[in-house]
Amino acid sequence: MLTAYDLHPDPAAALQLVGLQAADVERELILATLRATHGNRTHAAAILAISIRTLRNKLHDYLEEGISVPPHDAGNSDEA
Repeated sequence: MLTAYDLHPDPAAALQLVGLQAADVERELILATLRATHGNRTHAAAILAISIRTLRNKLHDYLEEGISVPPHDAGNSDEA
């Protein structure tokens, strides 16, 4: 089983998360994963172990809050 240490073995880097709200950390993780997948929502959802519907709903909420969301991968048929 993976632990937080396995995913982020640098304790100093992990300390940067202290004081942040869980929703902020979640948003940054989602957006970073989306950037890493070049906007591929299906791939990002799989990496994050969430449904594509959940990802789309969160991205919709971010856009409504005025948060910039990486553009959709034009080579993929999923929608944002």
